[in-house]
Amino acid sequence: MPRPSSQKPTAAPKRCQGKRGAKRRQPAERPVAQFQEWEEPDSFDEALRLHMKRFDETSLLLHRAIIRPDETFHPDTLKGWSLGKRLPRNVASLDVLARIEARYGLPPGYFKAKLPHPGRAPADQAVRGIAPAEQRRLSWHLPDDFAQRSRKERAEILQWVRTVIISGSTEYRRYQADAAKLRYGLRFPSLTGRKPQGRPTPINDQGEDRDALPGTGLTRTAKEAPPRLTAELAELIRFKSSTLTDIGFHRNGVWNEETILQKVEHLGLLFGAMHAGPDDAVAGLGVPAEQLTLALLVFPRTWDWYIQWREARRGFFTRWEVDMLRLGAALTRKRTGWLRQMPELATRLLPIEGLLSEADVDAASQDWDTACDRLHAHAIARAKEIERVARVHRDPFEPILPVLEADSPVGEYRKIADEVLRLAPDPDRYPRAAAEAARAFLLIRLGLHLGLRQKNLRQLMVCPRDRLPRSERQLEALKRGEIRWSERDHGWEVVIPANAFKNAGSSFFDGRPFRLVLPDLGGLHRHIDEFIRRHRPVLLGTIADPGTFFVKTTKVTSRTAEYDQNTFYEAWRLVIQRYGIYNPYTQRGVIKGLLPHGPHNIRDVLATHILKQTGSYERASYAIQDTPDMVAKHYGRFLPQDKSALAAQILNQVWLAA
Repeated sequence: MPRPSSQKPTAAPKRCQGKRGAKRRQPAERPVAQFQEWEEPDSFDEALRLHMKRFDETSLLLHRAIIRPDETFHPDTLKGWSLGKRLPRNVASLDVLARIEARYGLPPGYFKAKLPHPGRAPADQAVRGIAPAEQRRLSWHLPDDFAQRSRKERAEILQWVRTVIISGSTEYRRYQADAAKLRYGLRFPSLTGRKPQGRPTPINDQGEDRDALPGTGLTRTAKEAPPRLTAELAELIRFKSSTLTDIGFHRNGVWNEETILQKVEHLGLLFGAMHAGPDDAVAGLGVPAEQLTLALLVFPRTWDWYIQWREARRGFFTRWEVDMLRLGAALTRKRTGWLRQMPELATRLLPIEGLLSEADVDAASQDWDTACDRLHAHAIARAKEIERVARVHRDPFEPILPVLEADSPVGEYRKIADEVLRLAPDPDRYPRAAAEAARAFLLIRLGLHLGLRQKNLRQLMVCPRDRLPRSERQLEALKRGEIRWSERDHGWEVVIPANAFKNAGSSFFDGRPFRLVLPDLGGLHRHIDEFIRRHRPVLLGTIADPGTFFVKTTKVTSRTAEYDQNTFYEAWRLVIQRYGIYNPYTQRGVIKGLLPHGPHNIRDVLATHILKQTGSYERASYAIQDTPDMVAKHYGRFLPQDKSALAAQILNQVWLAA
């Protein structure tokens, strides 16, 4: 029998009367701030921690207070935000930020404004039924709660964004959008250096487009001009742009690069209209490809058909037809006209039904000078007739009327640059987006300070501080200006030779270069330094540096980082769309009623501002490197009430003196 144990049996543990540990704290329905004054932090995580401390709440307590039981928002996300390890990125996260702002009595958008990329669209905000390309254009302009709004509201927002911001709701832009659907112009990629959009559509020997859309007169891709017409136009360009003319030839004036591109485009439209079929949507003349030649331009009937065809499409004549007729007159001018000096082109003429008879062709072939004289006189007379009835198809001031009507147009436009800085992302986290914002800011600022034409601004070269600036002779050879650091004036200066300007022969220049030291207002010199040192290399990437101050955002497939006329216009227009136009749905943008526009409008802003302040056309001409007559004729929207107000200021001095 086993001996009983000498140890006393252990007593059973007593049951705990209640829960162990401290009672779990419940969030207050309306928390009370522990203090009312604080030093405003710059970063998002610091601001979140500050206000959690103000209301004596942890991330877990805050999570219990604002997240509903049926939601899957994890507490660790809030904790990561407060520690700076994560950032709100999607629609749900931005909705949580709005709840925190409401709980702590903060203004709407307080936390989003402190994000390192405050203007960034939510990552998961997709719009059904919209292609990805359009989705990318729209995302910046849609409110964060777009998906939560009713179908009617979403449709209203999309319609407003597409009409006002993307396209610009003017009569001219609507006409442009409709006209762009009928692509009839011929392309000359070998002359312009521009890559055709899509695969080019050659015209075969029968004058047919292999990719023509039946019954429409349109092609799936760009139409390329026939080789013979391309060769003729190349010879004309060589004649008008070479340094020296060929022996035996004479010319008056030289075409620069921009003029060449313009004339190639305009002649491409003329011959494209002649080539388009009469039964197509374009309602052209139906001239076969093998009969297209510059020799057709010596016949008055060719020009009359074309200008009347354009008038029928648009509904009225414009200055465009006047300029085209003057081109025809210049080509047939005595002694210096290129067509007049090319009588051998007559051998390429063939009769065209409804336009040229065999007798017309024979007469031109036998007496080319007389044919040129006839066209020269006809073109000058027609240009004068059309000039009397020509209408302005677009009001160049319409997109910027809210700016021009302000008391201080420059001050109003400057708000765009300030908005760029407000929404600029953190360069450490988002280097490319920050570089694009820095470029946008300097586009507006330099445009306002310099008042240059688009060509001179986009071709502006850059000389970093540690390099020797280009000499005046080098800049004259390049026909470009340069932004450089001036040790004498202790600031960034812009130097542009007179021959780089469109109006180089104007009395404004008198053969001397343009020079302006940029004022260090609003930290402008610091922004230029940072752009050259930090942001510009990010935009360039691995692409060769073209030497221009403004460069494109390059990709792996980019061929060049230098802007051309079209890409620079689109870059400026994008800045206006994102930062300039006030969007009532996102509360971004700074100018109500503003519409998309290009860099040339900045000259209107400067001229109008000085006219409003001084009433002097001469002073306004100084701001845009032009003459008072040109300012009075083209640039200054000087309203009658502004003139009266200036006059009243002088007259009122009599009453004040009394």
